[in-house]
Amino acid sequence: MDLDFVTLLHWTTRAIEVFGILAIVVGIVGATIRYLREWLSSAPGEDTYRTYRSSVGRSILLGLELLVAADIINTVAIEPSLQSLAVLAGIVAIRTFLSVSLEVEIDGRWPWRKEAAGRGERSRATLGDAVPLSSTRTPSQT
Repeated sequence: MDLDFVTLLHWTTRAIEVFGILAIVVGIVGATIRYLREWLSSAPGEDTYRTYRSSVGRSILLGLELLVAADIINTVAIEPSLQSLAVLAGIVAIRTFLSVSLEVEIDGRWPWRKEAAGRGERSRATLGDAVPLSSTRTPSQT
């Protein structure tokens, strides 16, 4: 009975790893097809490239999250040892660094600054100010 549970967990982690890899591959292929379709139909602009990079980054982020989940299940449930826990800590640290780096690259701001940025945009919108944030002037510029 115990061996069957370990086998089930092993296959579960493998399935999650396959879904993680598929998320990356399918996301990159889909983003590339959308990019090429847009590139061929019109003159590609900066927004087209940014959208492509964002889509690729998001698929990599999703894949990394799934791979981390598989590693956690594998380490905690299948091979609970100090050595495997240390390896998991290293893997999670590296993948977390990659995730944060990709998120900063995609969104252009730190992940913990999203809430503050959203509040600032909402408060400006409620004041009826239609000027985009990037084109506002400070008193010293006027």
